[in-house]
Amino acid sequence: MSRRGLTLMVAGVLTLLLGGAGALLPVPYVALSPGPTENTLGDVKGKPVITISGRETYPTSGKLSLVTVAYQGGPGARIDLLTALRGWMDPDVAVVPEETIFPKTVTVKEVEQQNTQEMSTSQQDATAAALNELKIPIKVIVAVASTQKGKPADGRLRAGDEITSVNGTSVRTIDDVSAGVRKHKPGEEVEFGIVRDGKSSTLRIPTVAGKDGPIVGMIMGTQFKFPFTVNVNVGDVGGPSAGLMFSLGIYDKLTPGALTGGKAIAGTGTITPDGKVGPIGGIQQKMIGARDSGATVFLTPADNCADAVQAVPKGLRLVKVGTMHDAVQAIDALRTGSGPVPGCQVR
Repeated sequence: MSRRGLTLMVAGVLTLLLGGAGALLPVPYVALSPGPTENTLGDVKGKPVITISGRETYPTSGKLSLVTVAYQGGPGARIDLLTALRGWMDPDVAVVPEETIFPKTVTVKEVEQQNTQEMSTSQQDATAAALNELKIPIKVIVAVASTQKGKPADGRLRAGDEITSVNGTSVRTIDDVSAGVRKHKPGEEVEFGIVRDGKSSTLRIPTVAGKDGPIVGMIMGTQFKFPFTVNVNVGDVGGPSAGLMFSLGIYDKLTPGALTGGKAIAGTGTITPDGKVGPIGGIQQKMIGARDSGATVFLTPADNCADAVQAVPKGLRLVKVGTMHDAVQAIDALRTGSGPVPGCQVR
């Protein structure tokens, strides 16, 4: 072999080796793909997804499935360039910058904790939405979410404490509590009526100067006291996007007959206690997961419709929903074959 031929061969081998090594280099991207679906009317690992005790429930059929997105990558487990390239060429996969899922200001553990908390909150909100749709009264309470380290409430109030009164005046909202505290000057004590572990007591806590006036250093939230118990079991699923499907599953179990009429319906969307449906991420992957699970109808948040119509899989009907009430009405119309069923429209 000539010197020139040998040089070209060596260069070619080096190019292949370098290219192969480069393809295995980790890159700061995350690959999103269709995740598993779970029927909220069914079981997960032998346990019902939704269990209701203390209230009459009814047998049902069909599917009201939540959908999920699986991901590869992230800090500490980055995908390689070859995996990213495969994802870019696969219409079922979305490859997005790492910070889209894992912001640089938080750790992976913090993201996972947030997803777990959002899932827990969505289950409570879904229960409230279902009961509100059924006109079942719910008691709303003001509770301590956390206290600020080093502030007067730290060590005195605990997460979960119910605030029942301020300075002897009953409170019903967070604003009521805040207004009661702001009536004081920094250094003055506020008397809080609380319920902790089922026992009522009072605490006197001094105020300190805050950015917008006197504070005691607690972060409050609202919690619900339901007239019966609703438990939701979904395993390792996190985030708030299953809220709509939880609320529909709860509603179906609390009402006679099968809401779906036996149909396989999937959907997604966050939910508020008053039943408003919010947008979610990963709509393309969730629709594919829904289709692959056998669903023929996909409940789509109104704000996701524009993206959904651009990527809807064949055989999947998109139904536009802005509230839980919209969803119930649409499913009723699909079951009975009468009434309007709003769909996502191409703009």
